[in-house]
Amino acid sequence: MRVSTFGSYLQGVRLLQELQSTLTETQVQVATGKRLLRPSDDPIAAARSLGFRESIGRLEQFDRNSNTARARLEQEESALQSVTNVLQRVRELAIRANNATETKSSRRQVAVELEQLLADLVQLGNQRDGNGRYLFAGTKDGSVPVSNSPSGFIYNGDEGQRLIQIGEARQVYDGDSGAEVFFNIKNGNGVFRTTPSPANLGTGVLELGNVIDPSSYDKRTYTLRFLDPDNYEVVDPGGIVITSGPYTAGQTVQFQGIEFTLSGAPETGDEFVIEPSINQSMFQTVQNMIDVLDTAVASDESQAALVNRMNLSIQEVDLAIENVGDIRTQIGIRLSAIESQTDGNSASALLAKQAISELEDLDYAEALSRLSLQVTNLEAAQRSFAATQQLSLFDYI
Repeated sequence: MRVSTFGSYLQGVRLLQELQSTLTETQVQVATGKRLLRPSDDPIAAARSLGFRESIGRLEQFDRNSNTARARLEQEESALQSVTNVLQRVRELAIRANNATETKSSRRQVAVELEQLLADLVQLGNQRDGNGRYLFAGTKDGSVPVSNSPSGFIYNGDEGQRLIQIGEARQVYDGDSGAEVFFNIKNGNGVFRTTPSPANLGTGVLELGNVIDPSSYDKRTYTLRFLDPDNYEVVDPGGIVITSGPYTAGQTVQFQGIEFTLSGAPETGDEFVIEPSINQSMFQTVQNMIDVLDTAVASDESQAALVNRMNLSIQEVDLAIENVGDIRTQIGIRLSAIESQTDGNSASALLAKQAISELEDLDYAEALSRLSLQVTNLEAAQRSFAATQQLSLFDYI
């Protein structure tokens, strides 16, 4: 077979170009530190690397979600700390005002401070987050959640909670609705409420009540009625007598799985109503205190009425404080979950980056050795090509 001079030349050039291309690719690998310069270099490794990168992208989004949820929860925790402080002050003032030594003027002074504290509570209920959205409006965070009307305090939000994805299989609520924080608080002792009739003529005073047998309490309304100053009876809604007996001051009355203590000197016909607890906002609880302190106290009977109503309100403030404490505990649990998940996400992202490095990064020792060999091969090929091109048949004539 005859090989033409031109064909030999083209073959030599093509070989040099291939060697140069291989050398250039190795040089780029060394310069970038990457073994994979394009998917075609190792399709399987490239596909796995892409999967790891997508995983890192999701983890980074989870971290952004975590930061958003953490910011809102920390703002909510700060607001609820302030709510607790306000309620503690309300309780202190109520205890101070709930005694016979207070005058009309001193009770009015307490009422004035309670009015300011009530305004502070409403302001806290309408607090916004860093984005200008209301913290306690549920999912209707563009609406003012708490407002006052002639019929009482109104919640304008909803009871929804947003779930924020902070991990592949983990979500947390980024807040609590104002309904749960401020409005859905049971009055009385949280199970039942005991209140004196406004028409009472005696000085009977109710103390705190308790449930001693939950299985026996049927959540119906009962009335304790004094037949005379020394005898009482308890009747159900149908007027049927449940229990009766003699009365002595400081006596504990028990029936249907509940008990409460009654002191003072009731008069014939005085009544005390025992009814199931219902939801009452903490705003209304403070307003009730203000209304009580603005009521004239002109007799022992009116003083007893004030003490009864203040005792009830103090008990309801305690329940409001307990409710806020429970919610703050839940916030702490969520913040802990976010912290734990963030650490887990960081660890997963680190492992993914390590896997990508193993798939893509260059083995410098191998690459530099290969580069040296390729340079040697290219130089040898160039010399050989140059020498070959100088050959001629005329040299042998």
